[in-house]
Amino acid sequence: MIKQRSTITVSAMLALSLALAGCSSSHDADNKNSSKEASSSEVSKTGFPIVQEPIKLKMFSRIAPVNGPFKDMPVFQDYAKQSNIDVEFTEVPTDGFQEKKNLLFASNELPDALFRSSLTSLEAIRYGTAGQLIPLENLINDYAPNFKKLMEQYPEIGSAITTPEGHIYALPTVVTVGAARTDKKWINQAWLKKLNLQEPQTTEDLYNVLVAFRDKDPNGNGKQDEIPLTARASAGVGLGLPIIPMMSGSFGLDTQLGYNINLVDGKVEIWMGNDRNKELLQYLNKLYSEKLLDPEVFSQTEAQYIAKQGSGNVGFFFDQTNNAFLPIQDQYTGIAPLEGPHGDRLQSQGAPVPRDLGSFAITSVNKHPEATMRWIDYFYSEEGSTLLRFGREGENYELKDGIPYYTQQFLNTGNQGKITPYAGGGAPHLISENVASFINPPQVQEAQKKLDPYMPEVRYAAPMFDEETAKKVDVLRNDLDKYYDEQSTKFITGALSFDKWDDFQATLKKLKIEELQKLYQDAYDKVKQ
Repeated sequence: MIKQRSTITVSAMLALSLALAGCSSSHDADNKNSSKEASSSEVSKTGFPIVQEPIKLKMFSRIAPVNGPFKDMPVFQDYAKQSNIDVEFTEVPTDGFQEKKNLLFASNELPDALFRSSLTSLEAIRYGTAGQLIPLENLINDYAPNFKKLMEQYPEIGSAITTPEGHIYALPTVVTVGAARTDKKWINQAWLKKLNLQEPQTTEDLYNVLVAFRDKDPNGNGKQDEIPLTARASAGVGLGLPIIPMMSGSFGLDTQLGYNINLVDGKVEIWMGNDRNKELLQYLNKLYSEKLLDPEVFSQTEAQYIAKQGSGNVGFFFDQTNNAFLPIQDQYTGIAPLEGPHGDRLQSQGAPVPRDLGSFAITSVNKHPEATMRWIDYFYSEEGSTLLRFGREGENYELKDGIPYYTQQFLNTGNQGKITPYAGGGAPHLISENVASFINPPQVQEAQKKLDPYMPEVRYAAPMFDEETAKKVDVLRNDLDKYYDEQSTKFITGALSFDKWDDFQATLKKLKIEELQKLYQDAYDKVKQ
């Protein structure tokens, strides 16, 4: 593993140097073309305001259920005055965001930029090569000192967002605090105590605990209305079934390279059709058929899922932090991954330092790309991230030993999600220990400690393929992912018998899963060089 880490770093540093140097004249030309209509107003490379003459930008963004309107958020109000750049947001709810984003590019009715845009690496490549997104590497070099510094400090950022041609089409969220890169496994300890149960250690233990939650009235209302286990219905942007990676580590199934991939002795194994995945789906089917898994797990909205956390009527669920159940936080505790039937105990769900790889992008219609890059770069600094996450000092937060904390008075309002776009995930900014007090309070830190021993030594981000390969991967994954999600849902709900597993495997082969596996293998081999 030590050798792997060193080769990753060398590869990442090479990608970074290519990106920031703009390794060919064609890159320079691309960036010049992208800014040829830019305003003649001079853009300051440091300090504020960014421009002397005010400008306006239009941005397309996802808005989470907990958020208020962006125009009312202190960060955007105060930053507009500081930067001389006024941003008009088109806010689209999490539910349905992917469809709206697809339509945006299909119609070519583009904003100046996409903020909190949830672009996949494949989408960034597709829209970048189509000319709808502009390459950012030279803009980063000249107008993004904060982000450039992070790339130098964490070389894996560059390798995760740089195409083989040396282009960067989207910026990620940069997460340097480990607890912000995993969903914790929260269990209702109040129910465990009332029913005289121990924290589950194995998948069989969990089954028995969930049965007790269902049958023994732990909420004490005389009704069988408890929800033993629930999870998000989707990954927020149509990226799979979250219940699967939340439980897959107990069956020896990892999520490497941003996909359903195990890395075994240097070999890429896409596990969607293997026997361990069958066992995982059979286990989830058992939970679903016995009403231990929420019947709304494939249909509920994000808002409904968050509300269930706060209700205190759920036995077991998954989330990054405790924001949604703060008023009843003592009712829950984090637990370690469960040991599966073959002794596997892996925290397979997690993200690398460059998380949410497509959080921000600049489109080809933007007349102020330099100013836009300076605008977003501020949020990759501690100061800018503090403003984005905490609002106004004194009004929303106070400093304790240099670390921002929400004031108790503001916490009591319950309006944290109303003042910051980070609530709900995916905002382009820096998440460090210095700005993570709300998502990383003591309870969450303790929950993370339960996961740490079971985290993989290396978490590889999704690779950036060359443009031709990216198109192949896009086509293959569109078909395979849709089929896998549909059939997995049917297997779990009992709509499809496991007697059809051979047919399922055969269809995966017809959809060229082995070809997709080879493409990932080739990409992984390049990372290891």
